[in-house]
Amino acid sequence: MNHMKREVEFMALKVGIQLYSVRQSLQGDPYGTLAKVAEAGYKYVEAANHDATADPGVGFGVPAKAMRESLERLGMSIVGCHIDPLKPERLDEILDYHQAVGNKQIGVGIAFFPYNDIDFVLRRCELYNKIGEMCKERGMRFYYHNHYQEFQVFGDKTVYDIMMENTDPSLLFLEIDTYWAMRAGQNPVELIEKHKDRLVLLHQKDFPEDAPQPLVVYEGLVDRKQNITMETFAAAIDPLSFTEIGTGTLPIQEIIDAAQSAPNLEYIILEQDHTQLSEIDSIKTSMQAFRKFSGVEWA
Repeated sequence: MNHMKREVEFMALKVGIQLYSVRQSLQGDPYGTLAKVAEAGYKYVEAANHDATADPGVGFGVPAKAMRESLERLGMSIVGCHIDPLKPERLDEILDYHQAVGNKQIGVGIAFFPYNDIDFVLRRCELYNKIGEMCKERGMRFYYHNHYQEFQVFGDKTVYDIMMENTDPSLLFLEIDTYWAMRAGQNPVELIEKHKDRLVLLHQKDFPEDAPQPLVVYEGLVDRKQNITMETFAAAIDPLSFTEIGTGTLPIQEIIDAAQSAPNLEYIILEQDHTQLSEIDSIKTSMQAFRKFSGVEWA
């Protein structure tokens, strides 16, 4: 792939939607839900496949040919996909699918690291380099999507920094999730500026003003020195600590402004993990609220 750098000073970020935001609707009616997402005004989608052992595609059982035809008919493009679990022996079939639907990059959706086990992190870095090489050989990119556990400190460095130092920047790119970074106590603007050359997707959620939890999970919700697993991760998060994007308290305009310096970044992806609305009403509300920000475009 020719990773041409965009002229960030003059180009707005294209706004897309993570299909995890409408996961329940997709399970019941994938084609109808895609149509509703397009009707709401979203043209760029990122998928989330949490069943990659059985499904090489986008996670809701749609064959590649049908997915591509649906996207083309709706005037949509797929710009990324989380793949979980991510196993090298399955990768050829997964990459075949994503090339067939026009997707040029796949990523790690979520990962966990036994507390203070630096050797585990280094082995994971080796795996990520290997997968990144396999993607690169296909003309595709491989990226990492963070949550809050990557900002635990192992030894004298965060897991995130250990990964950045021990992976090849040409093989592992980044999708910085600003919500989860802030919930880890990180400054998303500084994180973007530090890793701007590896940034290829940006995830944006929002935190409500009346949230029942503190913004930073390490302030009473999660012990920084505990072993964080999927179970402990899920147990610590209150669904009411999410709100439609652009209606909450996160510094979204500052984040967009900082992201303009990232030479390989084209898309900012909205994601709604939990909502009190219907899924479709939620993504419509986020779209309307997000229109107040500058430096973005929708088509």
